[in-house]
Amino acid sequence: MVLLGDLHFCGGQGLTKYVTRAKELWTEAAELGSLDAHYNLGLLIYGSDKRETDKHRILYHWEEAAMKGHAECRHNLGVLEFTSGNWDLAVQHFMISAKMGYDLSLDSIKDLFLKGTATKAQYAEVLRGYQDAVEEMKSPQREEAKRLGY
Repeated sequence: MVLLGDLHFCGGQGLTKYVTRAKELWTEAAELGSLDAHYNLGLLIYGSDKRETDKHRILYHWEEAAMKGHAECRHNLGVLEFTSGNWDLAVQHFMISAKMGYDLSLDSIKDLFLKGTATKAQYAEVLRGYQDAVEEMKSPQREEAKRLGY
């Protein structure tokens, strides 16, 4: 359902671009527990005209996915908190996402550390967590695929 929604959203694989249908498919997939569907719905709302009520819907979808391990949604929550001036919450979201191996969150924490918003201890903790996540993702099969250019 998520992939079909993606195709309707972009108009790919011979399908006509049909955002309403994409939203319907993503909504159904989110109700069934798809983290990517929650992510896509949050992005769809975020990219539309932003009313104050829409922020709650964005938060709902991204929080649902973030609580179940979607690193990019966790990062996006950090971005929302940062733009709202909630730097402590932003740092916490970025730390969690970076410890899951998400590069942009690591970069965000580094920038916040250089600006004095994140502490040296937080930055060090994130570096260790990020490295642990990267090490966990290593496998002989991934190394072989990388060697072959995939």
